Amino acid sequence: MITPLLELRDLSITFPGGERAAVDGVSFALEAGQCVALVGESGSGKSLTARAALGLLPRYAQRRGEILLRGEAAPPAQSAEWNSIRGAKAGFVPQDALGALDPLRRIEHEVGDALRLHRIGGTVDRRSRVVAALEEAGMPEAGSRLRLRSDQLSGGLRQRALIASALVADPALIVADEPTTALDAAHRDRVLKVLRSRVDAGAGALVISHDLTAVREVADLVLVMRTGRVVEAGTPDEVFASPRHSFTRELLAASPATKPRGERLLPSAVGVGRASNSAAAVVTRAAAVNASAAPVSAVAQRSSAESLGAPRLELREVTANYAGRAASNEPEVLQSLSFSVFEGETVGLLGSSGSGKTTLLRVALGLHRVSAGQVLIDGVDRAVAPRAEQRVLRRKLALVPQDPLAAFPRGQSAGAILVDAFRAAGVPRASRFAHAERIADEVGLASSTLRQNAATLSGGQRQRLAIARALAAEPELLLLDEPVSALDLTVQARVLDLLDELQRRHGTAYLFVSHDRDVVRHMSDRVLVLSDGNTRGSNDPDSSSTLAHHSVTVD
Repeated sequence: MITPLLELRDLSITFPGGERAAVDGVSFALEAGQCVALVGESGSGKSLTARAALGLLPRYAQRRGEILLRGEAAPPAQSAEWNSIRGAKAGFVPQDALGALDPLRRIEHEVGDALRLHRIGGTVDRRSRVVAALEEAGMPEAGSRLRLRSDQLSGGLRQRALIASALVADPALIVADEPTTALDAAHRDRVLKVLRSRVDAGAGALVISHDLTAVREVADLVLVMRTGRVVEAGTPDEVFASPRHSFTRELLAASPATKPRGERLLPSAVGVGRASNSAAAVVTRAAAVNASAAPVSAVAQRSSAESLGAPRLELREVTANYAGRAASNEPEVLQSLSFSVFEGETVGLLGSSGSGKTTLLRVALGLHRVSAGQVLIDGVDRAVAPRAEQRVLRRKLALVPQDPLAAFPRGQSAGAILVDAFRAAGVPRASRFAHAERIADEVGLASSTLRQNAATLSGGQRQRLAIARALAAEPELLLLDEPVSALDLTVQARVLDLLDELQRRHGTAYLFVSHDRDVVRHMSDRVLVLSDGNTRGSNDPDSSSTLAHHSVTVD
């Protein structure tokens, strides 16, 4: 009889004051040469299950059930005994790619810690193994990046550094929590191949992901979780081709892959508010709703002969370097970049990791200085506008950041964050909390979540909170930096439907950055591909050919 690398027996996890178990009776075995994937809603217990398997539960969590590593009981959570296991025998890719690396340490040391702490190899050998691990994870010019710190890397490059740190010591067990969230399509495929090759070579992998395409490609066994429980289990073909549970069918129906611009992803009854209690109703009504849905984009509803008016945002021949200074030896990340975003339209922005997408958003917000060119908001050049007018212009833009947790005030509850956003928007004190509850409901956050510290929320809950905070002021232009990358399909669908509905009602313009081509295709009136610091228009987000230097409407 083969002894599993990891086995969970009736695992349950509760927290003081919790209304229900966060993980409730989860059992499965992971053998060498096997990949088990956990999928489900944000907050369903996937990440807690993974962290429990590596002894990373917080001290105040109460755990019941058994965790076995190679047939032996795992040490208690936070025990020093884990120091000899994590890194060498078990590698971990945490969910928060942007916050998991120490910004004060070099990438060489961050990735090589497992080798140093477990005394694997000498100094020269360790460096070569770090470079090899970075290259395997898809880090370009890995040898030249060893002395960089994480804050000098894009989100995608940090993700690859995290993956390298988990694999560098060749652990037998790999636990990867959303390992491809910050990666573009090409690097996502590469990472999946790396994980699968490790599994085929005899390792065991526990992968948590909301990317069902990734799960299909890498998993041998799929466990679908909801409210802390496993509601369905089977091979990828069994789960995705013939789902038995209504929630699994709801997940599949919420995918934007086959939904063109303008169609709702979920029935209107659950599209922008709380999810329906009847998952089966979601599935049976979805086809009828989508068949009759009208385009929601304000741009799509206009006649082609109508003028779009002045753009909400216009960049004219903008050049910017990483340093954000007019004169600098830093390489230029944006080069003579020009494009516009008009009222009521969504412009999708694609580009490989490190192509300058986030820098472009910072330039638009006025947080990153340009070396040359102009940034105009409603036709006004912000750089030469009087200071009072600059403040007015700033309020017309809002950002949903790629790393929500880092943008939240430390120690504040979700409710306090939203209340403060409505204070800044000028909402009277007496009605701020009611507004906070309303916007939380619209993005799928339970009212009980408002009492929680933002740092204790799941990755998906943090992302929804960031979207709600940005929407509080009803901005004219919303800049979205990977706004649904950490969300499962059902919550993602609610948020995307919500964004479409708000755009239809208010004419809000969106600049939408995402690695997910299906999401970009579904949401965008136009798609821009950022490459070598400049943009190309595309009528096909999958196109990799050189295109004319202009943007065109997505079919």
